[in-house]
Amino acid sequence: MNVLEPLNKAMEYIEENLEGDIDFQRLAQTACCSEYHFRRMFSFLAGMSLGEYIRNRRLSAAAALLCNTEEKVIDIALRFGYESPDAFSKAFNSMYGLTPTQARKTDVSLPVFTPITFQLSIKGGHKMDCKIIEKDAFYLIGVSGRIPLIFNGPNPHTAEVWKKLRQEDLLVLMEHSKIEPNGILNAYANYEDKAEEGTELDLFVGIAANEPLLDRLMKRFDMLKVDASTWAIFSSCGEHPTAVQEIWGRIADSWFPSRDYEMSGGLEILWYESYDFGKPDFKADIWIPIKKRMM
Repeated sequence: MNVLEPLNKAMEYIEENLEGDIDFQRLAQTACCSEYHFRRMFSFLAGMSLGEYIRNRRLSAAAALLCNTEEKVIDIALRFGYESPDAFSKAFNSMYGLTPTQARKTDVSLPVFTPITFQLSIKGGHKMDCKIIEKDAFYLIGVSGRIPLIFNGPNPHTAEVWKKLRQEDLLVLMEHSKIEPNGILNAYANYEDKAEEGTELDLFVGIAANEPLLDRLMKRFDMLKVDASTWAIFSSCGEHPTAVQEIWGRIADSWFPSRDYEMSGGLEILWYESYDFGKPDFKADIWIPIKKRMM
C-alpha cells in the first residue's frame, strides 16, 4: 500500500466530518498510528497544529456558505460546531478580519483555506545523534511554573519562570550541580495535551542532584523526584530555538516510529551547553525517558 494513502484517507475523514464530530482516535487509526504520533507528525509536516487546521477548514467552509447561500448565520455557526453566533463571529473575525454579517453585506472575496493532501517528496537523511543510558533516580531542584506549549519559535513564557531564580539562587544551584546532566536545566512535565499547541504544561528550571539540599536551602526551591529510567539523549547543534525544535519534531516523526521504544510518560529535559543563545552553532541535548514498546 502507498505509505501516503493512510494520511490522505485521514484528511478525507476530516473533510467528511467538518460539520460533525471528529473522532480523533478513529482519525489516528485511519492514518495507521497513535493519536499522539499523528498529531505530532501532522504539526511537523503541516507547520500548524491539527486543531488549528480543522478550525481553519471549518471557517473556510462556513465562509463559502455565507457568500453563496441565504442560510442564517446562526444555522451556519451550529453546523460547524459553534455553540453561539458570538463564538462563531469571534473566530470568523480572527481569521478574516470582519464579522460574518459584514462578510455577507460587503462585496469582498474571502480567501479559501484549502484542504491538505500529502504528496511524496524526499525527506529525512538527517543524522540524529542519540545515545541510550540507564540512570538511577535523582532530584530536580529549582523553580517551576505553568506555561503554554509552543512548537515553533521562542516561548516568551519560559523567561517568566527563569525570573523566579535570583542571582544568588543560581550560584547556590550551580554549586550543587554535580551529576549529569550538569548545569541549569529546563524540564517539561504534566502536559495538558502534548500534541496540541497552546495547551499548558509545567516547566521546571533547576539542577539535577542525587539528594535534596540542606533544609535551610530547600526552603527557597521546589523539588521534584525523578524515578530511575532509561533515557534517550538527542544532541542538537544550530540556531536556537529552531534546531532544538526541529530535532524534537524528528524524534516524534522519525525516530520513535522506526525504533522498538516509546515514551515512558515521564518528564523531558533540555540541557544547554551555554546561555549564549545567539551562537549559530548553539548546542543542546534533549533527554527523553523511554521504555520498550509492547509488541
